[in-house]
Amino acid sequence: MTSLAKLLTRKQQLLARLEEDPGPNERAELERILEKVDAALHSLEAAPSDIAEDHDSRSRPGC
Repeated sequence: MTSLAKLLTRKQQLLARLEEDPGPNERAELERILEKVDAALHSLEAAPSDIAEDHDSRSRPGC
């Protein structure tokens, strides 16, 4: 399973748990973890475009 698939699965699990109406302490913990998962997903989404931009600048003469 890829990192992306693992993160999406984890996010789905966290969201499902939040729908079960946990107590305030557990809700805060779930939301904290969800923020980390979202940040990791965002960094994975940004990576391919960063690689493409780096490749483009190397392929242009004079860069």
